[in-house]
Amino acid sequence: MRGTSLPRSLFLPAGLTVSPSRSQFFEGESVSLSCEEDDSSAGWTLRRNTTRGTRAQCGGWGKLDGLTCNMSYLFPHDTGVYWCESREGASSSSVQITVTGGSVILQSPVLPVMEGDDVTLSCRTKTPPSSLPAAFYKDGSLIRTEPAGHMTVHQVTSSDGGLYQCSISGHGESPSSRISVSERSSTSSPSTAPPPPSTSSSSSQFVPYGLLSLTAAIVLVLLLVLLVIHHINRKSKANQEDGEESITYSDIEILQQKQRKDKPNQDSGPSAVISTRTTDDVSYSQIIIRENRRREFSREPAVVYSTLR
Repeated sequence: MRGTSLPRSLFLPAGLTVSPSRSQFFEGESVSLSCEEDDSSAGWTLRRNTTRGTRAQCGGWGKLDGLTCNMSYLFPHDTGVYWCESREGASSSSVQITVTGGSVILQSPVLPVMEGDDVTLSCRTKTPPSSLPAAFYKDGSLIRTEPAGHMTVHQVTSSDGGLYQCSISGHGESPSSRISVSERSSTSSPSTAPPPPSTSSSSSQFVPYGLLSLTAAIVLVLLLVLLVIHHINRKSKANQEDGEESITYSDIEILQQKQRKDKPNQDSGPSAVISTRTTDDVSYSQIIIRENRRREFSREPAVVYSTLR
């Protein structure tokens, strides 16, 4: 939040300016008040209400210079309410000006402050040194003591409005001045709000995240491909080993042997011989088929049947 400083000149919403911009003055100081005219035909006139009179125009208590009323030497009886009034009777916002014959004043904003702003109050003596330890009060209650004579109220709210006063040990106390807090309109935004980030900076912040996502996706795809290839190689190797272990070699040999002449009547042996040899993982078989000759039988003599009479 921005602090409410005390510039040389301050424009009020209704067109009244006070220079220097503060609400309390020492006797003998000077001040200038002006009515800023948005419409020159309105005929704005500076007026005041004091103990010396009401609705008095500048010509009776100040020197008019165009639209500005200069008061070169202030007296305590100049304390009062000042405002601008148009020819048609419209009035600007009013300000309270206090003139003291004492040695201490409170420098505070002369116009209402916006809710959420920071406000700095200063307790000042008429003679140097002016930056002395000072105690600050609100509505008669002590707030705190500041060693340099300055107090800042941060982010003021409506509860911060009230009568403020200060005192300096050995010098006295200041008059009271009212600080008003105005509610901030919904259309206005605090002056210290950070500017919105530019589009280019926002885009540049998201670029690394996009690259990281793309890289992660590529790595994931490569890992999946490698896993599939590894799985296929293992399966092929396993099938090859199973095929080699289950191979059986067979050797079949067919032989034709003639029956030995010296044993014409001996019955022939088995017509096939199978031999098998097994190693660690392979079985070998040999089949031998032999040809048998039939045994020849002698023919019986023919039988002759005859009939006797």
